[in-house]
Amino acid sequence: MPTTHPATPASAVANIRAQQDFLPATLQRVAAHILEKPERVIYQTITELAQDAGVGESTITRLCRRLGYPGFHAFKIALTTDLAQIDTPTPPSADADVVTRAAHQAVSALEETRRVIDLSTLERVARAIVNAPRIDVVGQGNSGLAAQFFATKLMRLGITTVAYTDPHLATVAAATQTPQGVVLGLTRSGSTIDTVQTLTVAYERGAHTVAVTNRASSPITRVARDVLFTAAPESPLAGGAISSFTSQVLLLEALYLAVYALIPDADDAMRRTAQSVVEKKY
Repeated sequence: MPTTHPATPASAVANIRAQQDFLPATLQRVAAHILEKPERVIYQTITELAQDAGVGESTITRLCRRLGYPGFHAFKIALTTDLAQIDTPTPPSADADVVTRAAHQAVSALEETRRVIDLSTLERVARAIVNAPRIDVVGQGNSGLAAQFFATKLMRLGITTVAYTDPHLATVAAATQTPQGVVLGLTRSGSTIDTVQTLTVAYERGAHTVAVTNRASSPITRVARDVLFTAAPESPLAGGAISSFTSQVLLLEALYLAVYALIPDADDAMRRTAQSVVEKKY
């Protein structure tokens, strides 16, 4: 007979309130903190919540499992669903409203990201890329699309670059990196397990590891020599909102331009690569 698993609780808020009085003192404190600031918690990483609540990350995981969730991310999805049911926005009445909303999100993300980009870090990473024998860019989901975008840009400059969206291949590649190599890990939350693990392997190899993330307090920053920040926080139910994707693309475009400026024959490389695909177009 197939193994049966207990159903994941539907309501995070109701589940916490039902069990709160029966939890150990430390878990009670975390539960109370979550109930007090649920709108903040859904945008936090496990590291940020642990810091806010004054506990270790393992305590957060223990609470989530005590409540019936496999981990913190699953708990956040349930909590976000609760909040969405409490405050469901009124849908736009016309297609124009949809376009306006999407455009506003994209523009806001671009402007916020522009403000948080540290130019000295950007320049340092650009120089590392120019001097590296190989660049690996890794990401999952929409971050994988951004990784492919950036790898293609660098390839057109003659820089050996590979984008990895398969976590197994990414980790294998990281294990073959050298101290002169560069590995960029793209993860909005900073908590994508596969990307963090890949960057960890590259870090242990001595490679120049770079995290592109929205979160300063997140697991990936612990194994990144440099961190480039994007803006536009995203809830667990957003599913890759245009704001977060746009902010990644802007940062990578800025990094590409910084690299371009450091390559003396960049214009020639662009001309050659453009000519190489002339016959591919009508």
